[in-house]
Amino acid sequence: MSANEKTLTHFTTRVRQLILQYKEIQKENGELMAKVEQCNARIQELEDKLIQARNNYNSLKMAKMIEISDSDMEESQKRLSKLIRDVNKCITLLSEK
Repeated sequence: MSANEKTLTHFTTRVRQLILQYKEIQKENGELMAKVEQCNARIQELEDKLIQARNNYNSLKMAKMIEISDSDMEESQKRLSKLIRDVNKCITLLSEK
């Protein structure tokens, strides 16, 4: 075998090795891209859940404010009823005299 043939054989071997490495890197790149897509999908899912949780929180906060208002209204109605009873008692006492 001459020096040129050895160089050519060595060059061919190196090219084959590079092709194999390229295919392996392509496969790894494909796997990594699939993982990136999965992560992006998971991020989108979590962002959607976060938005839903914020909406639920705001709704709950609003419901709590309304509940407090209803509670205050009931308390006010009870105080008003007591005042009316007191006024009625006073009217009854005045009318007896």
